[in-house]
Amino acid sequence: MNPTETERPPRDAASLVLLRDGSAGLEVLLLRRHADSRVMGGVHVFPGGKLDPTDCSPDALAALDLEAEQLLARLDEPALTPEKAAGLHLAALRETFEEAGLLLAESADSAARQALADRQAGGEALADAMAALGLRWQASAILPWSRWITPRHPASGAAFDTRFFLARLPTGQEARHDGYETTEAVWLAPRQALTLHAEHRLELVPPQLMSLVKLARHADVDSAWNEALSARPPRIQPEASDVDGERLLYLPGDPLHSVRERALPGPTRLHWLPRRFEPVGGFAAWFD
Repeated sequence: MNPTETERPPRDAASLVLLRDGSAGLEVLLLRRHADSRVMGGVHVFPGGKLDPTDCSPDALAALDLEAEQLLARLDEPALTPEKAAGLHLAALRETFEEAGLLLAESADSAARQALADRQAGGEALADAMAALGLRWQASAILPWSRWITPRHPASGAAFDTRFFLARLPTGQEARHDGYETTEAVWLAPRQALTLHAEHRLELVPPQLMSLVKLARHADVDSAWNEALSARPPRIQPEASDVDGERLLYLPGDPLHSVRERALPGPTRLHWLPRRFEPVGGFAAWFD
């Protein structure tokens, strides 16, 4: 192991990539994290966050519309327990409600969403509030998309093992930022978001960048959804090195990555600059 690497274990996390069909095709939801956030302040991300121990509790998992064993099979991670697999699905759904106001649950009309938000704001446990309102999380409405593990490198900051899920924007609901963890909610076509990043008008990190690269190859939500249905979620753990003062990030499939099989379309090597990532080869490399 490179002596600059760290053995810090990554924290489990979950994130939801929300899609809708816009006038010009597929669009994805991005939330801007508060500039003062200790982790990725000012960065545009998908809704998500750390797995909370309560996400795996029996009371919380009782509010899912699929059994834990089914959700374990979807993730294709034999080392996980069924409870943690189900908890990761729930964490993605919970964080999306808390950060973006979107409730992927059965019978989730506007009154139910407001009642749930009010109960949670009043200090009631989310699982208790869900039960009291007769709501069940729709784990069936999300699909595993990818798994990203923070590279073992001191400059990477906080370390996470994040499972990304795909979801459609629920009918009749609108995304909004919470004003606390997030300060902006925007819907963008994948190529548009990558262009704004290239113009230094949008700050993105590799899981978002490479998800956008992958989504840019789909004309509409159905196309992306069908890919998620038919493919196993790739596992991506970037590897980093410093060469002649230049920091580089390698993705699976790159000749200098320990995993030789490509996991994603697009570039396999990124320049790792202060608060910025760019593909080696320039903007066009996103679409190679």
